[in-house]
Amino acid sequence: MHLPFWLITAALAPVLLYQGKRARRMTPRLPEGSGRPGGQHGDGTPVRRILVLGESTAASVGVSSHEQGLASQLARQMHQYSATTTAWQTFGINGVRLQALNGALAKAQLPPADIVLLSMGVNDATGFTARNRFRQQLIALRQMLAARYPTPLVLLGVPPMHLFTALPSPLRQIMGWRARQLDNVYARLARERPGDFIHLCYPPVTDPDLLASDGYHPGFKGYRHIAEALVGDGTGLLH
Repeated sequence: MHLPFWLITAALAPVLLYQGKRARRMTPRLPEGSGRPGGQHGDGTPVRRILVLGESTAASVGVSSHEQGLASQLARQMHQYSATTTAWQTFGINGVRLQALNGALAKAQLPPADIVLLSMGVNDATGFTARNRFRQQLIALRQMLAARYPTPLVLLGVPPMHLFTALPSPLRQIMGWRARQLDNVYARLARERPGDFIHLCYPPVTDPDLLASDGYHPGFKGYRHIAEALVGDGTGLLH
């Protein structure tokens, strides 16, 4: 089914390798967000608690602090939307793939949460993680978290890498193609195992003003845009 992808990727391999190395060399490497990886919006005891796990987006790369990052922005939108106090916590590792994240989470002390959202896929796309292996790692992650977090694991779609302005063509198109393949793994798992997974499409971040200085990660406005799209469009993240 995916033979065309591999044939085209193999044919373009010398160009892709050159462009990949050049992109890594030329693209600014932004740090993870600083400060406390948790907090709350609203006063008193939280009514809702959200935990974000994953790679650079969960690590708040692209903004100066976790307070400006995805988890905090989601909690802020939930608080504003529902008028209830919402707590947030984030656990992210910049550059991590899913297998390594699973290993780190197995040793981590994670807080209570009502909603657990996974933001992954970019590093597994660039690393060409096999789709079946990616699927098995997702199932293993869900099994590891299930006893503590009985609600379905929310899978935030793999970002549309074909829109990443920091990547040149044809590397951008190939990475976008691979990202869509991994996102399809998310979608299929959510269809087959609705009690374990929920799949949410990644809101396109196409306006350059939404991106950080590296043209790769969301900036403050980008994280706010994603949070507004996930909470405010009836996707079910609140329910």
